[in-house]
Amino acid sequence: MNPRTPQDAPGAGHELAWTPIAEEAVRAARVLHPEENQLPRPLRRRVLTVANQKGGVGKTTSAVNLAAGLALHGLKTLVIDLDPQGNASTALNVDHRSGTPSVYEALLGEVSIADAAAVSEQSPNLLCVPATIDLAGAEIELVSMATREARLKEALTDEALDQLGVDYIFIDCPPSLGLLTVNAMVAAQEVLIPIQCEYYALEGLGQLLSNIELVQRHLNPELAVSTILLTMYDGRTKLADQVTQEVRGHFGDVVLKTVIPRSVKVSEAPGYGQTVLAYDPGSRGAMSYLDAAREVAERGAQEGRA
Repeated sequence: MNPRTPQDAPGAGHELAWTPIAEEAVRAARVLHPEENQLPRPLRRRVLTVANQKGGVGKTTSAVNLAAGLALHGLKTLVIDLDPQGNASTALNVDHRSGTPSVYEALLGEVSIADAAAVSEQSPNLLCVPATIDLAGAEIELVSMATREARLKEALTDEALDQLGVDYIFIDCPPSLGLLTVNAMVAAQEVLIPIQCEYYALEGLGQLLSNIELVQRHLNPELAVSTILLTMYDGRTKLADQVTQEVRGHFGDVVLKTVIPRSVKVSEAPGYGQTVLAYDPGSRGAMSYLDAAREVAERGAQEGRA
């Protein structure tokens, strides 16, 4: 996003002159009063698996903040927490104590996705199917089940999703390429890959892409890598620019224009049971995730797929 000039800025020609603080206040107001900035609905319901087997790349953070950005601006969004650590459930402040209806019971066919979904207090448009500690043993249990790779797909019925009325579903995967991640890929049409702007950014990415190709070939021919989001960008380093250029050069338009900066506020937010959009809506991290959510929505409205 290009910085505004004083002539373009709010208050230009009036008593209030443009300042960086005033700019941040205006941007925060857009988050706090989203009714004036509604995002377009997708041409069809979109199911995105957020995957990267490397830990600490901003996978869960990206899933919950993109979902929150879409939800705050008028799109009904569901986050499915498929990581036994339950970090997405924590960030959305959704109960995920043992015994809570969760994705584990949905995988076993004991409850429907609609019954397991809980509304996040951050937006009435933001729903979450939580992960409880019971999910930790799910991969072992699933091995002996029929259609073990398609349990999540079977749970995500049109009837259940129509009942929830959702436009977007984000499936937050564990940092592995195990059976839970395969279930997420079989259930989705799209994969969103967060890649951090650091030295080891592309390490292991080849294995992830190989697994996606295997799922395409044998289990879900509709699956495609639709979106790559660059995270943890530090503008003070040349390395961040080099990684950014390398990823854009290799993947082209699949990479979102928006880059998520390294931000203390983004890291702090889950500790308060919030997304960064709720925790500090005027921060650079919040604005970047909102810009990324807008890109995702605009691509979905134009093409049906980012």
